[in-house]
Amino acid sequence: MSDGAKYPPTSARNKMENTLIESLKTLFNRDLKKLKKEIEAYQDEQHLWITEKNISNCAGNLCLHLIGNLNAFIGAELGNSGYVRKRDLEFSQKRVSRLEMLLMIDDTKSVVEKSLNQLTAEDLLKDFPLQVFNEKVSTLHFLLHLSTHFNYHLGQINYHRRLLD
Repeated sequence: MSDGAKYPPTSARNKMENTLIESLKTLFNRDLKKLKKEIEAYQDEQHLWITEKNISNCAGNLCLHLIGNLNAFIGAELGNSGYVRKRDLEFSQKRVSRLEMLLMIDDTKSVVEKSLNQLTAEDLLKDFPLQVFNEKVSTLHFLLHLSTHFNYHLGQINYHRRLLD
């Protein structure tokens, strides 16, 4: 089977890959805006830090986790931002002000956009720089994973807020 029969022509493949980068930028931007709206929507800022019954992570810690995750994997690994992740603090730090978290979300939005702007279509097909799972995966695969991971926790934050407010 020739390369042409297995894959679209190079120009079409590059266009598709560039469209994927633009789509990822749009999705991460949209979802970071949603995260910001969720954090702003808490009627009582103290509720951001409450855990009840079988809820093991509060919205504040989930927000810090999402910020840390994107800054580490997209900002530091793909954008060379210099960010150093302190994952344990994402879950142990308490009482970060809502305003501080909102500013961190805005900063993360900028870092993600800047980092994704540096990617080329070819970068998407390369192995992600870190081996996070049991096997190497492409950068595209890992970016899709980050997007679904983000939305999983965003849904938890939404449910947490509606449960407490």
